[in-house]
Amino acid sequence: MTDLLAVAAATKGFLPDDEAAALRAAAATAPPGLWLEVGTYCGKSTVHLGGVARERGAQLVTLDHHRGSEENQPGWEWHDASLVDPHTGRLETLPSLRHTLFDASLDDVVTVLVARTAQVAAWWSSPLTFLFLDGNHTEAMAQHDYAAFAPHVVEGGILAVHDVFPDPADGGQAPWHVVERALADGAFEAVSQHGSLRVLRRTARPVTGRPGE
Repeated sequence: MTDLLAVAAATKGFLPDDEAAALRAAAATAPPGLWLEVGTYCGKSTVHLGGVARERGAQLVTLDHHRGSEENQPGWEWHDASLVDPHTGRLETLPSLRHTLFDASLDDVVTVLVARTAQVAAWWSSPLTFLFLDGNHTEAMAQHDYAAFAPHVVEGGILAVHDVFPDPADGGQAPWHVVERALADGAFEAVSQHGSLRVLRRTARPVTGRPGE
């Protein structure tokens, strides 16, 4: 059997081990069905979620354009020059994800969707039992991704949001504002928090707003 924790540990990414354990625990409470991860990078969290999805009888879609977020670009703190494609001169994380999924033997449970969230939001209609928001952390895009995909989470489904920092001194505020919005709407109720990971559960209340609002 593939050691998924070892594969995840060897994969580049920004998910600490304790938050990864909390993410797996949250996913284990989600109903089987279709799960969506927004923000893949090289697949560290994908491995953690994919292993649980297999145990739960769920299918995981992981969505990313694979060109990196703002903080991954040259000149920024989290830039990794080894991930730059010499042909295009641009960051390219898709090959790393492919290698990760091969090593993890998760191709049967993980579907890779290569696109920007705005493209996918225009046609996505499938109900979700688990949604993990860990994509672009600018205010506009974080709000867009919530408005685009949170309405598809079924009642009782799970929403997990990463890099949530209520204190501006600790990090960007956009994911925290998403959590605030979800709770203020009444569309989700808080379940747990661990480090920068927040876990919420969908209520019967609708999600307000549309993508871009």
